[in-house]
Amino acid sequence: MYNSILVPIDISEDDLTHIVIPHVQTHATLNTTKVHFLTVIPSLPYYSALGLAYSAEMPDLKEFQQAALTKLDEIVKQFRIPAEKILTHAVTGSPKDQILKLADMINADLIIIASHKPDISTYLLGSNAAAVVRHARCPVLVVR
Repeated sequence: MYNSILVPIDISEDDLTHIVIPHVQTHATLNTTKVHFLTVIPSLPYYSALGLAYSAEMPDLKEFQQAALTKLDEIVKQFRIPAEKILTHAVTGSPKDQILKLADMINADLIIIASHKPDISTYLLGSNAAAVVRHARCPVLVVR
């Protein structure tokens, strides 16, 4: 039985969201659980590590978080889970680190995460999903 489920959502990847919906709905229906939906806004150093340039001015992080949370709230409606079971979170940082951090904070019993189709660099799983699988302290359901 799961009391606390964490579902990381990439708000820019609709296809990944759609593949986790049936799994989340099933677990939320079968268990008296809280479902925590999380979106992570990568920090600027994360962007620079990907080879992207810094912008001329620092964006307002609170505005980014609020916009991401608004988008996440819209996405969560697709899951058809009762509102009293849902909590949403928008944070900034490295996706894999923030997923693991929130999982520990909420004492997650299960993480349901979508994974990109692998490529040469990730081989079997997307890099965030692989890191979560390796380091999570609870079961992880990876959906592809």
